[in-house]
Amino acid sequence: MNVPTDTPASAVPPTENERTWGMLAHLSALAGLVMPMIGIVLGPLAVWLLRRDQSPFVEAHAKEALNFNITVLIAAVACFVLMLVFVGILLGAALFIAWLVMTLIAAIKASEGLIYHYPFALRFVK
Repeated sequence: MNVPTDTPASAVPPTENERTWGMLAHLSALAGLVMPMIGIVLGPLAVWLLRRDQSPFVEAHAKEALNFNITVLIAAVACFVLMLVFVGILLGAALFIAWLVMTLIAAIKASEGLIYHYPFALRFVK
């Protein structure tokens, strides 16, 4: 099922509070800069667990951020293993840049009240 990446969340625009929480769902993954590896999953997981029942908009963004960051965590582990052949260093750098850019784009889209779907994310949480 192909869903456009910049679709309105619903007929009723999200409130300022919902947009802020949606943005925080994505930006909370930056905790991975403080707690490497597992930190990128803990932030979106916390937002999803705390706010999923209060707003469909926040739930959608938190699930999307959680799925994307689980995917990035798996890719980071693969890059770490590939460091044994020196390819992992380049792939890891590319992964970090892509993760940072896509996280910031998703946060901006959430602050605009739009639903954003990461282009390369496995759907673990439905």
